[in-house]
Amino acid sequence: MSDDGLSRRQYLSTVGGTAVTVSLAGCFGGGGGGDDGTTEITAGTAPGFPPFEMKEDGELVGFDIDLLEAVVDETDYTLAGWEEFEFKSLIPALTNENIDVVAAGMTINDERDETIDFTDPYYSSNQAIVVREDGDFSPSSLSDLSGRPIGAQKGTTGESTVQSELIEPGNLDESNYNSYGNYVLAVEDLQNGNIDAVVIDEPVAQTFAAQRPVVIAFTYETGENFGFGVREGDDEFTQALNDGLSTVRDGSTYQDLTNKWFGQQ
Repeated sequence: MSDDGLSRRQYLSTVGGTAVTVSLAGCFGGGGGGDDGTTEITAGTAPGFPPFEMKEDGELVGFDIDLLEAVVDETDYTLAGWEEFEFKSLIPALTNENIDVVAAGMTINDERDETIDFTDPYYSSNQAIVVREDGDFSPSSLSDLSGRPIGAQKGTTGESTVQSELIEPGNLDESNYNSYGNYVLAVEDLQNGNIDAVVIDEPVAQTFAAQRPVVIAFTYETGENFGFGVREGDDEFTQALNDGLSTVRDGSTYQDLTNKWFGQQ
């Protein structure tokens, strides 16, 4: 990533569920432009999903942050800044033209594809079930979660898994499900004994397990793919991002970022 990419990081803290505006530049839907004549775009993300996006010493960092900056650097667009939201608010922010692209470990699925478009996939994942390291609960399948207080982040594949695989079939009472604005809060509740398990994307679970007294009990295969979210109809921008992503993948940058944030792959 270029030095210019690093200098753009002027972030503020998220307060509640409201967005934090990092740049006053308009989204390209409103015609914002850089000094060099390029079109400026604003990205949106949801911190609390390490190692994809998180705050360290007040700075927004992570795999998604570095990857999108590298991808945009390969296009004729300029990344003006980032805005932070709760995950469930990202798609409305995109469709309302408050941001131009979502970089937040967002799974490509049919429901979201009805409202927004996606770039080509940039990462694949499954769901992991995380429990306390020193606890006596050791589930090995989703059915073992029946009757237990379970947590996930609002609007995520983890929440969808709980709803479709446990609550809807009648294997888990709705009252046993706890939703959170971000996974940091969910894992903290797990550590404090308020819930017995968290359903979360596997690479994020691995990061929490390396940093906190929690472990992955088992993995539930979903075969999901992450993509950058874009507005429907922004075909030129979407193609530019796809071309930039392809360039980043073909070179060493993608592997370098993968090694940086996930360890040697």
